[in-house]
Amino acid sequence: MNKILLQTVNLKKNYEHKNGNIELFKNVNIKIKRGELVALVGPSGSGKSSFLHLLALLDTPTKGKILLNNKDTKHFNEEEKNSTRKNDISIIFQDNNLLTDFTALENVIMPLIIKGVNTDRAIEKAKKILKDVKILNRINHFPNELSGGEQQRVAIARALISETDLILADEPTGNLDYKTSEDIFSFFLKLKKLNKAIIFATHNRELANKADYKLSISKGNIK
Repeated sequence: MNKILLQTVNLKKNYEHKNGNIELFKNVNIKIKRGELVALVGPSGSGKSSFLHLLALLDTPTKGKILLNNKDTKHFNEEEKNSTRKNDISIIFQDNNLLTDFTALENVIMPLIIKGVNTDRAIEKAKKILKDVKILNRINHFPNELSGGEQQRVAIARALISETDLILADEPTGNLDYKTSEDIFSFFLKLKKLNKAIIFATHNRELANKADYKLSISKGNIK
């Protein structure tokens, strides 16, 4: 098995703005191996979320390539991108993106239902993960009945249930207290041992220092 799970080659991203062209990234080259836990750091507005969106195939580079499992995603059509996100990438969004008309449990089982997994099996698996992130007692509550931190834990459980090789997390502990942040990070360490690759954007210096290494964004470069 190829150890390199994700690679960017001369990645560039420009945005057209009324004040002119904005160069967000220029010639970014990174390699992420299976079993790596990587912190993405940089000041607010440096492009951490934008970079994760590119890696998740939610946005398109201006130039360069994104290789996932040694496949060049450059010419993927929308169906192929959706299939890749469904089977290979889990995304933990900064704003949770929970479905408001569904309970916590229903939100978490959704990725498995979409894949055609038996409902009873999906519920069993979801309850185990919800227990791991310490929110099992709130599984029948709707998002508007949960605190910001509880919503984030549900979002994390939903992202982890698919058991994908790549987990992209945008400030996954931003709304969580210190103890819960430590619990979530411990869960990431378990995923690392299962040979998953995790990239998490964070302002939390302590958690960033516990990663295998840091990718630092500054002035369009990532080092």
